[in-house]
Amino acid sequence: MRARRLAVAFAASVLSATALVAMSAVSATAAKNVNVCPSGSVNFGVEPYDAGAKFTGAYQALTNVLSKDLNCPVNLIVTDNYTNEIEAMKSGKIDVGEFGPLGYIFAHTIANAQPVAVFATAQRKPVTYTAGLWVPVDSTIKTVADLKGHTIAFSDPGSTSGNLLPRYALIKAGLNPDKDVKIIFAGSHPASLLALTNGKVDAGEVNSQQQATATAAKQFDPSKYREIWKSDPIQNDPITVRGSLSPSFKAAVKKALLKLTPAQLKLVDTELGVDSGPMIPANDAWYNPIRAVVNAEHLQISAIG
Repeated sequence: MRARRLAVAFAASVLSATALVAMSAVSATAAKNVNVCPSGSVNFGVEPYDAGAKFTGAYQALTNVLSKDLNCPVNLIVTDNYTNEIEAMKSGKIDVGEFGPLGYIFAHTIANAQPVAVFATAQRKPVTYTAGLWVPVDSTIKTVADLKGHTIAFSDPGSTSGNLLPRYALIKAGLNPDKDVKIIFAGSHPASLLALTNGKVDAGEVNSQQQATATAAKQFDPSKYREIWKSDPIQNDPITVRGSLSPSFKAAVKKALLKLTPAQLKLVDTELGVDSGPMIPANDAWYNPIRAVVNAEHLQISAIG
């Protein structure tokens, strides 16, 4: 009888252990499938630094991957201009946003945008790019100071390489950007390049990313143009999370971004004109050089369009 009671007790303990294992598995699955997304979905915003089907398709591919990793729909929102994305995040309409360096400076201050990841090289170094001012190779314009009295194509008032830094270059050359030259905002980096190559302006801003993309697409022949000014390296776009959202959501977005493979990022990297690499954690201090120029120009968000 005692042996039978022991057998029954042993069987019960086995069943209990099995039940605990099963419950643990269910709990782990449930934890994995917990939806930490705001309102059950995520709005991912990006500034319109380019245009067209390839641009939209690249970011749609990125948000599709994030949807799977975050276990919720991730909706792509391409804003009309740089300021609109900042205002959308401030008002809670955007949860995750990729900003250019200048846009990020204002988004961090106004919308509490918190950087979580940046694009990197295959060697896991932060991707940088440069701003540039270009003229036709046979132009008499040799220096930035020579631009006085000429027309220049910039991309967008909210662009780092397409307005902030080339404008600062004019100031440092002793020119008043509002009086000594005629700046034409083309609307995007590709449009600024086209204004130059179509002879609509005497000079144009062409950053290194746009140069690489357009050269690869045989839309730009650098041998026919001359770069009269180039900026120091600029830290590339951070992807940010709205600071009012939960720490668990911020951690989930960061984890999802950092696990993306170069193959998954290839389309966006091609749009950015950089080699495919992973993403790495972002650092707010990397954007201090841009803050310094914003302060030097006394720039307000109302001025970036």
